[in-house]
Amino acid sequence: MACPKCQSQSVSLIPAEIRLYRNSPRTLSYPPMTPSPDIKVCLDCGWSEFSVPRAWLSAGWMRSMTPRVVSPVIHTPAVAGD
Repeated sequence: MACPKCQSQSVSLIPAEIRLYRNSPRTLSYPPMTPSPDIKVCLDCGWSEFSVPRAWLSAGWMRSMTPRVVSPVIHTPAVAGD
């Protein structure tokens, strides 16, 4: 794989431990998530990338705990003469 920043072929996979915290008013009430992704690192320019494991995403760990409220769109009929 080539580095998308400098096009170097010196990209290495490095195992890592990362802590993810929720960004919400009740952050302290949620324990941090600790996925262990492999990080791709360019050994020439330092570019890096990681992905959260699919199992964490499908389990809903990253989604907000409060449901989103969708406001209804109200269409009013056009009045003749306006």
